[in-house]
Amino acid sequence: MIFKVYYQEKRDEVAIRENTKVLYTEASSEREVRHALKNRPYNIEYVQAIENSYLAYEQQSPNYRLEQL
Repeated sequence: MIFKVYYQEKRDEVAIRENTKVLYTEASSEREVRHALKNRPYNIEYVQAIENSYLAYEQQSPNYRLEQL
């Protein structure tokens, strides 16, 4: 399953929409994604599973790049 992760680059940074970054990754669960990212200095706001037409829409974006964790 593909997950879209919304995050701030600094763990102590307050979540502000304009500073939110996004990464895409493949994992079997949200828990697996969070575990893989725990050593990065990210303030994770939200982890969202994406599939079907929403995934197809996201894949059309020039910013879509699947990261290996």
